Amino acid sequence: MRCAECKGRLLCGLPACPVMTRFFAQLRLRPAREYAGTAPSVFLGSRGYPSVRGGPLLVDDTDLPPDWIARGLTLEEIVGIRAGTIRGRTLPGRQQEALREIALSARPLDVQVAFDRVPRFDLAFDGTVAPVGLTGEIRRMEVLGNPVVERPVERVTSDTDLGAGDACTLLHRDGVDVYRIARLFTAGLLGRRRRMVPTRWAITAVDDSVFRGLRRALLTAPPMETACLHEATLFGNRILCLLAPGPWRFEMVEAWGRHSLWGGEEDLVVVDGERERKHGYSPLTGAYYSARLAVAEHLNRLGRTGTVLVVRVVSSDYWAPLGTWVVREATRQALREPPVECPSFAGAIPVLAGRLGGYRWLEASALVPEMRSQRRLSDY
Repeated sequence: MRCAECKGRLLCGLPACPVMTRFFAQLRLRPAREYAGTAPSVFLGSRGYPSVRGGPLLVDDTDLPPDWIARGLTLEEIVGIRAGTIRGRTLPGRQQEALREIALSARPLDVQVAFDRVPRFDLAFDGTVAPVGLTGEIRRMEVLGNPVVERPVERVTSDTDLGAGDACTLLHRDGVDVYRIARLFTAGLLGRRRRMVPTRWAITAVDDSVFRGLRRALLTAPPMETACLHEATLFGNRILCLLAPGPWRFEMVEAWGRHSLWGGEEDLVVVDGERERKHGYSPLTGAYYSARLAVAEHLNRLGRTGTVLVVRVVSSDYWAPLGTWVVREATRQALREPPVECPSFAGAIPVLAGRLGGYRWLEASALVPEMRSQRRLSDY
């Protein structure tokens, strides 16, 4: 985290930071050796895979980012909720059935949990998963009540001949959002060879699997008729989406401004893109797959394809990384906003540069110079 008193250093809530000390003191966390409340989700760490540890997330909340946005929560309020969230830890095999019941349920299940000792405060921020403040080793856990399972989820999770990728595609097609699918993926409820998967891996795997299901339509759909520029800002993450006529192409430019979380004294710019297929893992990590999925969902609803440039500019207002869901929801929000229509991709670049205050972040793009020089039959 950065602040004036820390002189711009990244401290992630260490006691040495006076601002963060005051912030967490206001939360008045009073963990106990027993918990009685709701468990909206499950969480598995990735350290030491395949011998991982994990368990239920324990908090009286939905654990759904779209719900946080709909409630109008600020970044500080979300950090406060997550700081008070307990991540129960145990060997998954010991509580596998209980964890799968929690993951299956469309509504948070009531649980009673006893810990070996009082959960410790261990808040860490990460670019992929939402932060969790407290960690406790589970001694005993009991799930109260029965899970409420939607029919599409019941149908897919009971089919052990269905591959995990196809399962993600079918669930998304039936209106099940990626947050719910990632929970099922983590709990080992999808696919032929079922095993529990670390949460951070499940998030990106689901984004990629659902996109692959949508890509088939993107490669055959008619192109957009005009270029459209959409924009939105969420928690200091400014997203600009340029969708233009042409075959499916996708590029993302991510720029961390000076004095932002990872920007340092100078801008940090990273770019990645693809044509018909993606080769290798993106250097933009989970943010790339989250933004790409949001764009594919939008084009799928339009029944169109196109050449797409997404620019993410992160300011110092984003002082606590909340996970890739911020990129996904910011991109979804941008694509819901009325666009600025432009005659072509090349004609939209000056408009985009004007919104960004110049071309400095676009200079790293490989797609921009290519599309500027590309000519259509109608130009002759």
